[in-house]
Amino acid sequence: MKSMQKGFTLIELMIVVAIIAILAAIAIPAYQDYLIRTQVSEGAVLADGAKTAVGEFYSNTGRFPGGNTSAGLAAPSLISGQYVDTLTVTSGLITATYLGVKANKALSTATLSMSAITHAGSVEWHCKGNAALLPKYLPTSCR
Repeated sequence: MKSMQKGFTLIELMIVVAIIAILAAIAIPAYQDYLIRTQVSEGAVLADGAKTAVGEFYSNTGRFPGGNTSAGLAAPSLISGQYVDTLTVTSGLITATYLGVKANKALSTATLSMSAITHAGSVEWHCKGNAALLPKYLPTSCR
């Protein structure tokens, strides 16, 4: 009588390892993109607070603030996060600059800008990234 084969053979194990490698090759880049998008969204969240301050300044004075302090915000270097280095307000333009050290390498020279546009006394915001910030990393509201 033949004895029953038990366990995996070497070929079966090699097939399993190959399948895991293929899955990892797909999952790791997707996860990297996800991490970069979450880091970029931190800049958008910080900019939302500044948008409120700039909008209030505009509704009270009819013009945009010249800088952070005139908008009632802290200095640019004091408005920061884990991945955002500074948040600067300049005449209706809010710019988030990302940290090169903590943020992903893809964001080392990236900035996210929110520009104010007025329509009949109200303020609309349009956001865009600089050349270093690829469109696929922008928050959904910016695409």
